[in-house]
This record gives sequence, structure tokens and C-alpha cells, in this order.
Amino acid sequence: MPFRFTGSTMQEVLVLYYSHRGSVRALAELIARGIDAVPGASARLRTVPRVSTVCESTEPDIPDHGAPYAEARDLEECIGLALGSPTRFGNMAAPMKYFIDGTAGPWLSGALAGKPACVFTSSASQHGGQESTLLSMMTPLLHHGMLIVGLPFSEPDLTRSRSGGSPYGATHVAGNDDDTRITDEEKRLAIALGKRLAEMSLKLAAR
Repeated sequence: MPFRFTGSTMQEVLVLYYSHRGSVRALAELIARGIDAVPGASARLRTVPRVSTVCESTEPDIPDHGAPYAEARDLEECIGLALGSPTRFGNMAAPMKYFIDGTAGPWLSGALAGKPACVFTSSASQHGGQESTLLSMMTPLLHHGMLIVGLPFSEPDLTRSRSGGSPYGATHVAGNDDDTRITDEEKRLAIALGKRLAEMSLKLAAR
């Protein structure tokens, strides 16, 4: 059943992320702030657990802090998706890939088809493979039939930024210490991406 926005009911946009030391979480919270700034939209923050050969016995059922773990229903219930992961050799981190690989159910049902999505990432170095990571994260979303939302160059911070920022999505350069202090330009771009995603999500949900 297609989503309908009546103008009085808040529609939720899922902000799904994996964060190892906090940088991606900080970006996720800024994107959520942008979503919440759009009338009629509300951000739903979710994360994924770490993975290993013994992940079931080492990770708690409920995270000790931060957002709850994502479930399939989060994908089904939300009208849009912001997907975030640290950069790992130019690709998304294993925990996020593991979660995405388990979304065959929503793929078979078409739960995400026609919904907008955006991506975001953080890397330790300036040339750490941010854009290839963003592109790799788009690929499974396209398989789900999602519509990719980026950052246009009408956002002046794309050309002002000397750290993160990409037309493919919001980014942060953390440095060797994985610094979670987001620059002003990175903050504005992340918030702008959240607003853009929420606006697009509401328009498509109202069709």
C-alpha cells in the first residue's frame, strides 16, 4: 500500500548507520536534525551491531548507548532512507554490508521501491575513498528500486569545504584520531542533505 501524507501525520525517514568511533553517528544526528526541520517529517535513528565469527555472543540484544538496532520493519515503515557507514578501503564497513545482505525480504516485497535514499560516510584521511564508499552504498539501494538523492552544487559549502563534502552525499574527514568534531561546512551539508531527503520523501509519499 502506498504511503499517503495527509498534512497532519508525521512521516518517518529512517537514518540507518554504523559508527565505530562516533564520526558517522555525529553525521547521522545532523542528518536527522535536517529531517526534523521539515514540517511533516520525523527522523527514526537506527544502527547495526558489529559482526564477527562470534557476534551473536559478544553483542548485546540492545545497544548499551545510542540508537536501537534496525529491523526489517524499520525499512518497511519509513518513507525514505539515509544510509551511513565509515569508509573501509573505499567500501562500506562489514557490519553495514552484513545488514544490507540480509534485506532479501524487503527486496522481494518491494518495500523500498520508489522511496528516496541518501548516503553518508566518514574516513580517517582526506583521500580515504569517501566517494567510492558512497557509490558502493548506492548500489544495493538501486537494486531495491530506491531513488538516490545527493547534494547539488547550489549548496555553497560544497565548494567552500576543505574537509568533507561531496555531491554524492555528506562526508567527514576525521583524521588519524577519528575526530568527531564536524566542521561548520560538514555540518551544514549534512543538515541540508537531511532536509532534501525529507522534502523528497514527503513529495513522493503524497503521490
